[in-house]
Amino acid sequence: MGSGSFLKVLAKNFDVLAGPLVSLAYPLYASVRAIETKSQVDDQQWLTYWVLYSFITLFELTFAPILEWLPFWPYGKLFFNCWLVFPCFNGAAYVYEHFARPMFVNRQIVNIWYVPRKEKLSKSDDVLSAAEKYIELNGPEAFEKLISKSTSTKPSKFRSTRRSILQEAEAEKMGKAERDSWGENPFYDKNYRH
Repeated sequence: MGSGSFLKVLAKNFDVLAGPLVSLAYPLYASVRAIETKSQVDDQQWLTYWVLYSFITLFELTFAPILEWLPFWPYGKLFFNCWLVFPCFNGAAYVYEHFARPMFVNRQIVNIWYVPRKEKLSKSDDVLSAAEKYIELNGPEAFEKLISKSTSTKPSKFRSTRRSILQEAEAEKMGKAERDSWGENPFYDKNYRH
């Protein structure tokens, strides 16, 4: 009976007993060994581990009242520390390579305070900017043709007129691309504006 109850106590308090061994004793030993070697890989592993360990400790100190209500927290922390510490996983090196290093090497700065401003443009501003773009791409003559075709149709056929304007713009682009594919015309100067 005595040994059975001892095993039960040991099983219930496994996290309390294994935690310091996994989180402190072995990492301290491995860190001292890493200092004595010339390899940078183990230095990186253990420096990263100690940074992560300090973050976990700060997290626990900050949210202690909440974490007391979570019965799985000590076991989750123990498993996470095992993943960080054990050489077969090298979790700390993984965290460094995939999260910390890209942030410091690439200097990716994330501005969490930036909120893009929504500019509300009136309908006339949208139309004007679209017209300016069309003139830049196709020239003023094509725009005048487009306007003359749209004003010659009846206003009651607004939807079909709008489609014909879009179709006409597409046809103009295709015609321009076809003319450009023919090669250079010695009688046509692209830079000449009327």
